[in-house]
Amino acid sequence: QVQLVESGGDLVEAGGSLRLSCTASGSGFNLNAMAWYRQAPGKQREFVASITRAGSIKYADSLKDRFTILRDNTRNTAYLHMDSLKPEDTAVYICNANVIPGPLKPPTYYWGQGTQVTVSS
Repeated sequence: QVQLVESGGDLVEAGGSLRLSCTASGSGFNLNAMAWYRQAPGKQREFVASITRAGSIKYADSLKDRFTILRDNTRNTAYLHMDSLKPEDTAVYICNANVIPGPLKPPTYYWGQGTQVTVSS
């Protein structure tokens, strides 16, 4: 079993910053890549950023100048620093983790419940 728990979502004024956290917990799992997605009302789920266990990072092109993804492997935690927030960043931010559930088994993707980020104008 793997559980992802996000935190850090809040109401913030435009131009402000937030730091989101996603921690994976459980037993007997091998945690590989972690990623952040977001979903705004009326929109499809959107890729934000990802980071592998080794630290290889990918960002959505539209967000790479303002968002930074970090990782602490000792805590099984990924962070998302968001700067210069805009009202259009308002969304539920959802953590994803790529997990190897056991020997000789394919990877499984887990999703957190999400944390609400609201940016006021």
